[in-house]
Amino acid sequence: MSSDLRFKRKVPPSLRRFLFVLPNLLTTANLFLGFFSLIMASREKWEVAAISILVAAFTDGLDGRMARLTKTQSEFGEQYDSMSDLVSFGAAPAFLVFQWALIPYGRLGWLACFLFLTCVAMRLARFNVQKQNEEKRYFLGCPSPVAASCVAAAVLFYHEFQLSASRDVFVLNIMIILALTMISSIRYRSFKDLNFKSQRGFGYALIIVVILLLVSRKPETYLFPIGMYYVLSAPVIALLIKLGLWRSNVETEVEEDSSEDRFVDL
Repeated sequence: MSSDLRFKRKVPPSLRRFLFVLPNLLTTANLFLGFFSLIMASREKWEVAAISILVAAFTDGLDGRMARLTKTQSEFGEQYDSMSDLVSFGAAPAFLVFQWALIPYGRLGWLACFLFLTCVAMRLARFNVQKQNEEKRYFLGCPSPVAASCVAAAVLFYHEFQLSASRDVFVLNIMIILALTMISSIRYRSFKDLNFKSQRGFGYALIIVVILLLVSRKPETYLFPIGMYYVLSAPVIALLIKLGLWRSNVETEVEEDSSEDRFVDL
């Protein structure tokens, strides 16, 4: 008997209906936050709009996990999640950046934001088509919630240090770079498969804990540089690998983890 069937028999029907709705409620919260960010950006409340996108990214990370935990995954939920992501991580950050910084660029400004939106849509479509073939260890291209979070973090970073964003060429380039990384074939570490029994997994976990402590202490200061480091480090490493200056460790990690697992079992 499958685990899904055993789960359904153990859970009362009324609770099962609630559990089925719960992941979709989180997805709806994601969609609402994206829409709320659009409203706040139209009223020039940049920080509130940026925070809404960051909270949307948090809820987006919860809905899928909740669906897997409660055994309520569905094709409807997957499609609804993608449509919500297009609003929260495509339209909302693109509109926010255009209103906040790129209006003085005119056509170039809105084209850069439209490129970002288009690449989010393409990234989500590719993910839906290839989700069965995706590796657990890596994302193919930068995830759209990460790119949108970098945009939102940039707004908070500029506000914290009282920097002028209007017609800022750095912001323009960031939008273009984030857009292109989303539709690239560059591998981004997902950290979904951390094996704490291995030395490498423990090292990654320690780094993640340090990052979380820094971000929780001062998100306006640390979130943007840390996010951009994650986004830009993967293309740099991919270029170094292509030039023969860096050794790809994808296969090495698999062998290393499996050998360390055998050692622990012994």
